[in-house]
Amino acid sequence: MILLDTHAWLFWVDDTLGKLSKNAFKKIEDAESLGVSVISCWEIAMLVAKQRLSFSLDVIQWIEKALKYSGIRLLNLDPEIVVTATRLPGVFHGDPADRMIISTCLKYGVPLVTKDKKIHNWGKIKVVW
Repeated sequence: MILLDTHAWLFWVDDTLGKLSKNAFKKIEDAESLGVSVISCWEIAMLVAKQRLSFSLDVIQWIEKALKYSGIRLLNLDPEIVVTATRLPGVFHGDPADRMIISTCLKYGVPLVTKDKKIHNWGKIKVVW
């Protein structure tokens, strides 16, 4: 399994954007399964609420449809993930959603598909882009 950062999930579902790197696209296509953190659902809903993102259908319908894509596994938050998110080693930025996604990667021992430079530079998990 590999975990998709929120933007990677969006880019993959809406493949007309062409925003995934060739390497990220190949890794996603070759993966046995794809993890999506429940916090990514919240992030997408917040982007819609702030009018920074829009869909042709209601956001809950988009999320439900996007979670039905082949190989997608919704990963819920649990006490281990949320506590670990407060204890990430080294210097890491304070974005709570990113901290939850990183913590989810650590719990499951999986790489993250992301273009986020701060996560790449952190160096504590395997990153694909």
